[in-house]
Amino acid sequence: MHYTTLDMTSDPSHYKTVTPYEESSDKKEQVTKMFDKIAPYYDYLNRLLTIGIDTIWRSKAIKVMSKGNPKQILDIATGTADLAIEAAKKLNPDHVTGMDISKEMLAIGDKKILKKNLANIITLELGDSEALKYADNSYDVVSSAFGVRNFQNLKQGLTEMHRVLRPGGQIVVLEFSRPKAFPIKQAFNLYFKNILPFIGKIKSKDDKAYKYLYESVQVFPDYNRFTDILDQIGFKESKWSSLSFGICTIYSATK
Repeated sequence: MHYTTLDMTSDPSHYKTVTPYEESSDKKEQVTKMFDKIAPYYDYLNRLLTIGIDTIWRSKAIKVMSKGNPKQILDIATGTADLAIEAAKKLNPDHVTGMDISKEMLAIGDKKILKKNLANIITLELGDSEALKYADNSYDVVSSAFGVRNFQNLKQGLTEMHRVLRPGGQIVVLEFSRPKAFPIKQAFNLYFKNILPFIGKIKSKDDKAYKYLYESVQVFPDYNRFTDILDQIGFKESKWSSLSFGICTIYSATK
């Protein structure tokens, strides 16, 4: 595990890389490998390890996304398409595009979309979040749930999200954050550092993936540091709202 702490005095977009495996390949390749490997267990472990609270977090993100009645939505790092599916069901868009770097995660997402009869609204595509193939000013909302933390170059990925948004469009990011208040902070660290990786290892047979989850949260520039990056890129009205005592945070901004 490669792990370094964030330099709190530096530009908030400059933080050192955490990778899932101790390999010479770059973070993007390792993240792809990790999600391809744990894809069959991902949804089950999400529900189990968050006690189902992740569904509530997504619902709150959808409420933020509803501003402006978006018709064209792009969901970055869509994974197994949970957020894309909720957006299609609740926001009445014309189309939702879900994009991810892991083909195995997308394969599971496609099955879920077919089962819910949403294939006429949602399209899932393999792609790189830091080099989006979509045209400038194409989407009313660009979203990501628990994905931007895995970008190899966070600022580049967010810049691409800004580029494909139409003027006045909205970015909505749902991401893990570090609780600050006692005793939630201590309980969070105990659970995410020790208990969660143990359960994840037993089920997914990957002893690194859920250790990486904890380590990546520790170095991620959360709260004001993240909105500072959005401001640097050119977003407006950047703001954040913490959920579940700071375990998760919703970030939003407009172009």
